[in-house]
Amino acid sequence: MKHLSNYSLFICVLIVSMIGCKTATTLHKNNQDNKWVASWSTANFGVGTNDMPPAPGLKNNTIRQIIRVSIGGDVLKLKLSNLFGEEDLTIKSVSIAEANEGCVIDNSTLRQLTFGKKKGFIIPVKTELYSDPLTFKLKPGSKLAITISFGDVPTKITGHPGSRTTSYILTGNQAINADFSTAVKTDHWYIIGGIDVKNTKQAATVAVIGNSITDGRGSGTNKQNRWTDILSQRLLENYNTKNTGVINLGIGGNCVVRGGLGPTALSRFNRDILSQNGVKWLIILEGVNDIGGLKKAEDVPQLVQDLKIAYTQMIDKAHAMGIKVYGATNLPFGKSFYDNEYRQQARDSINYWIRNSGKFDAVIDFDKTMQDPENPGILFPELQADYLHPNENGYKKMGEFVDLKLFMRY
Repeated sequence: MKHLSNYSLFICVLIVSMIGCKTATTLHKNNQDNKWVASWSTANFGVGTNDMPPAPGLKNNTIRQIIRVSIGGDVLKLKLSNLFGEEDLTIKSVSIAEANEGCVIDNSTLRQLTFGKKKGFIIPVKTELYSDPLTFKLKPGSKLAITISFGDVPTKITGHPGSRTTSYILTGNQAINADFSTAVKTDHWYIIGGIDVKNTKQAATVAVIGNSITDGRGSGTNKQNRWTDILSQRLLENYNTKNTGVINLGIGGNCVVRGGLGPTALSRFNRDILSQNGVKWLIILEGVNDIGGLKKAEDVPQLVQDLKIAYTQMIDKAHAMGIKVYGATNLPFGKSFYDNEYRQQARDSINYWIRNSGKFDAVIDFDKTMQDPENPGILFPELQADYLHPNENGYKKMGEFVDLKLFMRY
Protein backbone atom coordinates (compact mmCIF):
# COMPACT_ATOMS: atom_id res chain seq x y z
CA MET A 1 0.00 0.00 0.00
CA LYS A 2 2.89 2.32 0.79
CA HIS A 3 4.35 1.77 -2.68
CA LEU A 4 0.92 2.30 -4.23
CA SER A 5 0.51 5.61 -2.39
CA ASN A 6 3.87 6.83 -3.63
CA TYR A 7 2.95 5.82 -7.16
CA SER A 8 -0.39 7.61 -6.90
CA LEU A 9 1.38 10.71 -5.61
CA PHE A 10 3.77 10.55 -8.55
CA ILE A 11 0.86 10.32 -11.02
CA CYS A 12 -0.87 13.29 -9.36
CA VAL A 13 2.28 15.40 -9.55
CA LEU A 14 2.76 14.43 -13.20
CA ILE A 15 -0.82 15.37 -14.08
CA VAL A 16 -0.56 18.69 -12.27
CA SER A 17 2.72 19.42 -14.08
CA MET A 18 1.19 18.61 -17.44
CA ILE A 19 -1.80 20.85 -16.74
CA GLY A 20 0.53 23.62 -15.64
CA CYS A 21 2.63 23.30 -18.80
CA LYS A 22 -0.47 23.29 -20.97
CA THR A 23 -1.81 26.41 -19.23
CA ALA A 24 1.51 28.19 -19.59
CA THR A 25 1.67 27.21 -23.27
CA THR A 26 -1.89 28.47 -23.81
CA LEU A 27 -1.13 31.77 -22.11
CA HIS A 28 2.04 32.17 -24.18
CA LYS A 29 0.12 31.35 -27.37
CA ASN A 30 -2.66 33.84 -26.51
CA ASN A 31 -0.03 36.48 -25.87
CA GLN A 32 1.55 35.74 -29.25
CA ASP A 33 -1.86 35.95 -30.96
CA ASN A 34 -2.36 39.52 -29.73
CA LYS A 35 -0.90 42.36 -31.77
CA TRP A 36 -0.97 46.14 -31.88
CA VAL A 37 -3.45 47.63 -34.35
CA ALA A 38 -4.05 51.31 -35.09
CA SER A 39 -7.57 52.34 -34.04
CA TRP A 40 -7.32 56.10 -34.54
CA SER A 41 -4.73 58.41 -36.05
CA THR A 42 -4.38 61.86 -37.54
CA ALA A 43 -1.87 63.42 -39.91
CA ASN A 44 0.10 65.96 -37.90
CA PHE A 45 2.08 68.91 -39.21
CA GLY A 46 3.24 72.34 -38.04
CA VAL A 47 0.30 74.44 -36.85
CA GLY A 48 -0.04 77.76 -38.67
CA THR A 49 -0.55 81.14 -37.03
CA ASN A 50 -4.31 81.19 -37.65
CA ASP A 51 -4.78 77.76 -36.05
CA MET A 52 -2.79 78.27 -32.84
CA PRO A 53 -4.55 77.61 -29.50
CA PRO A 54 -6.63 80.58 -28.33
CA ALA A 55 -5.93 82.31 -25.02
CA PRO A 56 -5.04 81.16 -22.43
CA GLY A 57 -2.96 78.84 -24.68
CA LEU A 58 -1.42 75.52 -23.75
CA LYS A 59 1.60 76.56 -21.64
CA ASN A 60 0.94 75.59 -17.99
CA ASN A 61 -2.66 74.83 -18.91
CA THR A 62 -4.83 71.81 -19.77
CA ILE A 63 -6.62 70.74 -22.94
CA ARG A 64 -9.30 68.06 -23.35
CA GLN A 65 -9.59 66.67 -26.88
CA ILE A 66 -12.25 64.31 -28.21
CA ILE A 67 -11.67 61.58 -30.80
CA ARG A 68 -13.72 58.75 -32.28
CA VAL A 69 -11.85 55.45 -32.34
CA SER A 70 -12.61 52.61 -34.75
CA ILE A 71 -11.58 49.14 -33.59
CA GLY A 72 -11.73 48.37 -29.84
CA GLY A 73 -9.52 46.50 -27.40
CA ASP A 74 -8.67 45.92 -23.75
CA VAL A 75 -5.15 47.43 -23.83
CA LEU A 76 -4.17 50.68 -25.55
CA LYS A 77 -1.33 53.12 -26.01
CA LEU A 78 -1.43 56.80 -27.01
CA LYS A 79 1.02 58.57 -29.31
CA LEU A 80 1.93 62.20 -28.62
CA SER A 81 3.96 64.29 -31.05
CA ASN A 82 6.45 67.14 -30.91
CA LEU A 83 7.59 66.25 -34.41
CA PHE A 84 7.27 69.76 -35.81
CA GLY A 85 8.30 71.62 -32.66
CA GLU A 86 11.63 73.37 -32.41
CA GLU A 87 11.90 73.16 -28.61
CA ASP A 88 11.25 70.43 -26.04
CA LEU A 89 7.65 69.96 -24.90
CA THR A 90 6.90 69.41 -21.19
CA ILE A 91 3.91 67.28 -20.18
CA LYS A 92 2.73 67.26 -16.57
CA SER A 93 0.02 64.61 -16.88
CA VAL A 94 -2.16 62.77 -19.41
CA SER A 95 -5.48 61.06 -18.74
CA ILE A 96 -8.13 59.35 -20.84
CA ALA A 97 -11.81 58.59 -20.26
CA GLU A 98 -14.93 57.67 -22.16
CA ALA A 99 -16.45 60.85 -23.61
CA ASN A 100 -20.11 61.74 -23.34
CA GLU A 101 -21.61 64.87 -24.88
CA GLY A 102 -19.42 67.92 -25.38
CA CYS A 103 -16.62 68.10 -22.82
CA VAL A 104 -18.35 65.76 -20.36
CA ILE A 105 -16.69 62.43 -19.53
CA ASP A 106 -17.65 59.28 -17.66
CA ASN A 107 -15.57 59.96 -14.57
CA SER A 108 -15.66 56.30 -13.52
CA THR A 109 -13.52 55.46 -16.57
CA LEU A 110 -10.88 58.17 -15.95
CA ARG A 111 -7.36 56.73 -16.05
CA GLN A 112 -3.93 58.32 -16.06
CA LEU A 113 -1.33 57.34 -18.62
CA THR A 114 2.40 57.01 -18.04
CA PHE A 115 5.26 57.43 -20.47
CA GLY A 116 8.38 55.51 -19.49
CA LYS A 117 6.56 54.83 -16.19
CA LYS A 118 6.35 58.58 -15.52
CA LYS A 119 3.23 60.73 -15.29
CA GLY A 120 5.25 63.85 -16.06
CA PHE A 121 7.82 63.79 -18.85
CA ILE A 122 9.45 65.69 -21.72
CA ILE A 123 8.93 65.06 -25.43
CA PRO A 124 12.21 66.11 -27.08
CA VAL A 125 12.24 68.30 -30.15
CA LYS A 126 11.36 66.50 -33.43
CA THR A 127 10.15 63.42 -31.53
CA GLU A 128 7.02 61.30 -31.06
CA LEU A 129 6.39 59.16 -27.96
CA TYR A 130 4.03 56.28 -27.19
CA SER A 131 2.60 55.84 -23.71
CA ASP A 132 3.11 52.70 -21.70
CA PRO A 133 0.39 50.11 -22.45
CA LEU A 134 -2.71 50.71 -20.33
CA THR A 135 -5.49 48.27 -19.54
CA PHE A 136 -8.63 50.10 -20.63
CA LYS A 137 -11.87 48.77 -22.09
CA LEU A 138 -11.98 50.72 -25.36
CA LYS A 139 -15.32 50.15 -27.04
CA PRO A 140 -15.40 49.95 -30.86
CA GLY A 141 -16.60 53.16 -32.48
CA SER A 142 -16.67 55.02 -29.17
CA LYS A 143 -15.59 58.56 -28.30
CA LEU A 144 -12.52 59.01 -26.13
CA ALA A 145 -11.49 62.13 -24.21
CA ILE A 146 -7.74 62.79 -23.98
CA THR A 147 -6.85 65.36 -21.32
CA ILE A 148 -3.30 66.77 -21.25
CA SER A 149 -1.73 69.21 -18.79
CA PHE A 150 1.31 71.08 -20.11
CA GLY A 151 4.37 72.77 -18.74
CA ASP A 152 6.56 74.53 -21.29
CA VAL A 153 5.25 74.42 -24.85
CA PRO A 154 7.23 75.17 -28.03
CA THR A 155 6.48 78.31 -29.99
CA LYS A 156 5.80 76.09 -33.00
CA ILE A 157 3.23 73.40 -32.16
CA THR A 158 2.52 70.05 -33.80
CA GLY A 159 -1.14 69.42 -34.48
CA HIS A 160 -4.01 68.88 -36.88
CA PRO A 161 -6.27 71.90 -37.55
CA GLY A 162 -9.09 70.02 -39.32
CA SER A 163 -10.30 68.07 -36.30
CA ARG A 164 -14.05 68.58 -36.95
CA THR A 165 -14.36 68.23 -33.17
CA THR A 166 -14.27 70.77 -30.35
CA SER A 167 -11.38 70.84 -27.86
CA TYR A 168 -11.52 72.51 -24.44
CA ILE A 169 -8.77 74.54 -22.71
CA LEU A 170 -8.68 75.25 -18.95
CA THR A 171 -6.08 77.23 -17.02
CA GLY A 172 -3.78 75.29 -14.72
CA ASN A 173 -3.17 71.56 -14.22
CA GLN A 174 -6.65 70.06 -14.62
CA ALA A 175 -5.90 66.57 -15.99
CA ILE A 176 -8.14 64.84 -13.43
CA ASN A 177 -10.84 67.53 -13.48
CA ALA A 178 -14.05 66.14 -14.98
CA ASP A 179 -15.70 69.58 -15.22
CA PHE A 180 -14.62 71.52 -18.31
CA SER A 181 -17.87 73.48 -18.66
CA THR A 182 -16.05 76.83 -18.33
CA ALA A 183 -13.28 75.90 -20.79
CA VAL A 184 -12.32 77.93 -23.85
CA LYS A 185 -13.33 76.10 -27.02
CA THR A 186 -11.33 75.54 -30.20
CA ASP A 187 -11.97 73.21 -33.15
CA HIS A 188 -8.42 71.90 -33.53
CA TRP A 189 -6.27 69.01 -32.28
CA TYR A 190 -2.83 69.55 -30.77
CA ILE A 191 -0.02 67.12 -29.92
CA ILE A 192 -2.14 63.92 -30.13
CA GLY A 193 -1.18 61.53 -32.93
CA GLY A 194 -2.68 58.06 -32.55
CA ILE A 195 -4.33 55.34 -30.49
CA ASP A 196 -3.23 51.73 -30.91
CA VAL A 197 -5.00 48.77 -29.29
CA LYS A 198 -4.03 45.20 -28.54
CA ASN A 199 -6.27 42.91 -30.54
CA THR A 200 -6.30 39.44 -32.05
CA LYS A 201 -4.12 38.50 -34.99
CA GLN A 202 -7.23 38.61 -37.22
CA ALA A 203 -7.66 42.35 -36.57
CA ALA A 204 -6.40 44.87 -39.14
CA THR A 205 -6.80 48.47 -40.21
CA VAL A 206 -7.66 50.45 -43.33
CA ALA A 207 -5.45 53.53 -43.74
CA VAL A 208 -6.72 56.42 -45.87
CA ILE A 209 -4.42 59.14 -47.22
CA GLY A 210 -5.96 62.22 -48.76
CA ASN A 211 -6.80 65.91 -48.67
CA SER A 212 -9.74 67.94 -47.30
CA ILE A 213 -12.31 65.53 -48.75
CA THR A 214 -10.87 62.80 -46.53
CA ASP A 215 -10.21 65.27 -43.71
CA GLY A 216 -13.94 66.01 -43.80
CA ARG A 217 -14.40 69.63 -44.85
CA GLY A 218 -18.15 70.08 -45.26
CA SER A 219 -19.02 67.41 -42.70
CA GLY A 220 -20.54 68.40 -39.35
CA THR A 221 -18.57 69.55 -36.30
CA ASN A 222 -18.71 66.95 -33.49
CA LYS A 223 -20.86 64.68 -35.66
CA GLN A 224 -18.11 62.20 -36.60
CA ASN A 225 -19.63 61.90 -40.08
CA ARG A 226 -16.67 62.06 -42.44
CA TRP A 227 -16.88 59.41 -45.14
CA THR A 228 -14.20 57.46 -43.29
CA ASP A 229 -16.36 57.50 -40.13
CA ILE A 230 -19.32 56.15 -42.10
CA LEU A 231 -17.12 53.41 -43.57
CA SER A 232 -15.69 52.58 -40.14
CA GLN A 233 -19.13 52.12 -38.58
CA ARG A 234 -20.25 49.88 -41.44
CA LEU A 235 -17.16 47.71 -41.03
CA LEU A 236 -17.75 47.40 -37.28
CA GLU A 237 -21.39 46.43 -37.77
CA ASN A 238 -20.65 43.79 -40.42
CA TYR A 239 -19.86 40.37 -38.95
CA ASN A 240 -17.18 39.55 -41.51
CA THR A 241 -15.33 42.86 -41.00
CA LYS A 242 -16.03 43.69 -37.34
CA ASN A 243 -12.34 43.50 -36.38
CA THR A 244 -11.37 46.11 -38.98
CA GLY A 245 -10.32 49.63 -38.03
CA VAL A 246 -10.09 52.80 -40.13
CA ILE A 247 -7.53 55.57 -39.67
CA ASN A 248 -7.89 58.92 -41.41
CA LEU A 249 -4.65 60.54 -42.61
CA GLY A 250 -6.25 63.34 -44.60
CA ILE A 251 -4.93 66.92 -44.52
CA GLY A 252 -7.04 69.78 -45.82
CA GLY A 253 -5.23 71.54 -48.67
CA ASN A 254 -2.71 68.71 -49.05
CA CYS A 255 -1.01 67.83 -52.36
CA VAL A 256 0.58 64.62 -53.59
CA VAL A 257 3.79 65.94 -55.15
CA ARG A 258 4.26 69.68 -54.54
CA GLY A 259 2.73 72.70 -52.83
CA GLY A 260 -0.36 72.61 -50.65
CA LEU A 261 -0.72 72.49 -46.87
CA GLY A 262 1.50 70.24 -44.77
CA PRO A 263 4.05 67.75 -46.04
CA THR A 264 3.03 66.26 -49.40
CA ALA A 265 1.43 62.83 -49.46
CA LEU A 266 4.57 61.40 -51.03
CA SER A 267 6.91 62.89 -48.42
CA ARG A 268 4.76 61.89 -45.42
CA PHE A 269 3.86 58.45 -46.72
CA ASN A 270 6.41 56.45 -44.72
CA ARG A 271 5.47 58.10 -41.43
CA ASP A 272 1.72 58.49 -41.84
CA ILE A 273 1.02 55.14 -43.53
CA LEU A 274 3.85 52.62 -43.41
CA SER A 275 4.73 53.20 -39.74
CA GLN A 276 1.17 52.46 -38.57
CA ASN A 277 0.49 49.17 -36.79
CA GLY A 278 -1.76 46.56 -38.36
CA VAL A 279 -2.46 48.25 -41.71
CA LYS A 280 -3.66 45.71 -44.27
CA TRP A 281 -5.36 48.03 -46.77
CA LEU A 282 -4.69 51.52 -48.07
CA ILE A 283 -7.05 53.88 -49.88
CA ILE A 284 -5.48 56.75 -51.82
CA LEU A 285 -7.86 59.65 -52.53
CA GLU A 286 -5.66 62.58 -53.41
CA GLY A 287 -4.66 64.73 -56.36
CA VAL A 288 -7.33 67.40 -56.74
CA ASN A 289 -5.21 70.10 -55.06
CA ASP A 290 -2.28 69.30 -57.35
CA ILE A 291 -4.68 69.73 -60.27
CA GLY A 292 -6.15 72.91 -58.80
CA GLY A 293 -2.65 74.37 -58.56
CA LEU A 294 -2.09 74.18 -62.31
CA LYS A 295 -1.45 77.66 -63.73
CA LYS A 296 -1.47 76.91 -67.45
CA ALA A 297 -2.51 74.19 -69.88
CA GLU A 298 1.09 73.48 -70.90
CA ASP A 299 1.77 72.10 -67.40
CA VAL A 300 -0.89 69.37 -67.58
CA PRO A 301 1.21 66.57 -69.17
CA GLN A 302 4.02 67.00 -66.63
CA LEU A 303 1.67 67.00 -63.63
CA VAL A 304 -0.19 63.94 -64.88
CA GLN A 305 3.11 62.13 -65.30
CA ASP A 306 4.33 63.23 -61.86
CA LEU A 307 1.14 62.00 -60.22
CA LYS A 308 1.37 58.63 -61.97
CA ILE A 309 4.95 58.24 -60.72
CA ALA A 310 3.98 59.28 -57.17
CA TYR A 311 0.99 56.92 -57.03
CA THR A 312 3.19 54.10 -58.31
CA GLN A 313 5.84 54.78 -55.68
CA MET A 314 3.24 54.67 -52.90
CA ILE A 315 1.70 51.52 -54.31
CA ASP A 316 5.06 49.75 -54.59
CA LYS A 317 6.07 50.71 -51.04
CA ALA A 318 2.76 49.47 -49.64
CA HIS A 319 2.85 46.24 -51.66
CA ALA A 320 6.35 45.55 -50.33
CA MET A 321 4.81 45.50 -46.84
CA GLY A 322 1.90 43.26 -47.84
CA ILE A 323 -0.64 46.10 -47.96
CA LYS A 324 -3.37 46.09 -50.62
CA VAL A 325 -3.85 49.48 -52.27
CA TYR A 326 -7.18 50.80 -53.56
CA GLY A 327 -7.22 53.81 -55.85
CA ALA A 328 -10.10 56.27 -55.42
CA THR A 329 -10.94 58.49 -58.38
CA ASN A 330 -10.87 62.27 -57.93
CA LEU A 331 -14.29 63.83 -57.49
CA PRO A 332 -15.76 66.36 -59.96
CA PHE A 333 -15.03 70.03 -59.26
CA GLY A 334 -17.01 71.83 -61.96
CA LYS A 335 -18.46 75.19 -60.78
CA SER A 336 -15.82 75.39 -58.03
CA PHE A 337 -12.89 77.83 -57.95
CA TYR A 338 -10.70 75.05 -59.46
CA ASP A 339 -12.87 74.73 -62.53
CA ASN A 340 -11.41 75.37 -65.97
CA GLU A 341 -10.94 73.35 -69.13
CA TYR A 342 -7.32 72.24 -68.72
CA ARG A 343 -7.75 71.28 -65.08
CA GLN A 344 -10.75 69.18 -66.05
CA GLN A 345 -8.57 67.59 -68.71
CA ALA A 346 -5.95 66.76 -66.06
CA ARG A 347 -8.55 65.22 -63.75
CA ASP A 348 -9.97 63.10 -66.56
CA SER A 349 -6.47 61.88 -67.49
CA ILE A 350 -5.57 60.97 -63.91
CA ASN A 351 -8.89 59.23 -63.26
CA TYR A 352 -8.50 57.24 -66.49
CA TRP A 353 -5.10 56.06 -65.28
CA ILE A 354 -6.44 55.14 -61.83
CA ARG A 355 -9.21 53.07 -63.43
CA ASN A 356 -7.15 51.41 -66.16
CA SER A 357 -3.47 51.24 -65.22
CA GLY A 358 -3.79 47.95 -63.36
CA LYS A 359 -1.51 49.31 -60.64
CA PHE A 360 -4.18 49.30 -57.92
CA ASP A 361 -5.61 46.17 -56.35
CA ALA A 362 -9.08 47.67 -56.83
CA VAL A 363 -10.67 50.99 -57.77
CA ILE A 364 -13.22 52.92 -55.68
CA ASP A 365 -14.92 55.11 -58.26
CA PHE A 366 -16.09 58.07 -56.18
CA ASP A 367 -16.17 60.20 -59.35
CA LYS A 368 -18.93 58.06 -60.89
CA THR A 369 -21.04 57.82 -57.75
CA MET A 370 -20.80 61.53 -56.82
CA GLN A 371 -21.20 63.20 -60.24
CA ASP A 372 -24.36 64.75 -61.59
CA PRO A 373 -25.62 62.34 -64.29
CA GLU A 374 -26.82 65.33 -66.33
CA ASN A 375 -23.44 67.08 -66.01
CA PRO A 376 -20.66 64.60 -65.07
CA GLY A 377 -18.11 67.39 -64.54
CA ILE A 378 -19.86 68.62 -61.39
CA LEU A 379 -20.90 67.10 -58.08
CA PHE A 380 -24.54 66.11 -57.79
CA PRO A 381 -26.18 69.29 -56.40
CA GLU A 382 -27.77 67.57 -53.37
CA LEU A 383 -24.38 66.09 -52.38
CA GLN A 384 -22.11 69.17 -52.57
CA ALA A 385 -21.15 71.92 -50.12
CA ASP A 386 -19.25 74.26 -52.47
CA TYR A 387 -18.91 72.19 -55.68
CA LEU A 388 -15.47 71.05 -54.50
CA HIS A 389 -16.31 69.37 -51.20
CA PRO A 390 -19.25 67.06 -50.46
CA ASN A 391 -21.79 68.05 -47.83
CA GLU A 392 -22.96 65.74 -45.04
CA ASN A 393 -25.22 63.82 -47.44
CA GLY A 394 -22.32 63.50 -49.85
CA TYR A 395 -19.98 62.07 -47.23
CA LYS A 396 -22.68 59.61 -46.20
CA LYS A 397 -23.04 58.47 -49.80
CA MET A 398 -19.26 58.07 -50.15
CA GLY A 399 -18.97 56.03 -46.96
CA GLU A 400 -21.87 53.81 -47.96
CA PHE A 401 -20.57 53.36 -51.51
CA VAL A 402 -17.33 51.59 -50.55
CA ASP A 403 -17.68 47.82 -51.02
CA LEU A 404 -17.05 46.02 -47.70
CA LYS A 405 -15.94 42.93 -49.62
CA LEU A 406 -12.67 44.75 -50.28
CA PHE A 407 -11.80 44.27 -46.60
CA MET A 408 -12.84 40.67 -46.05
CA ARG A 409 -9.95 38.35 -45.30
CA TYR A 410 -11.45 35.14 -46.62
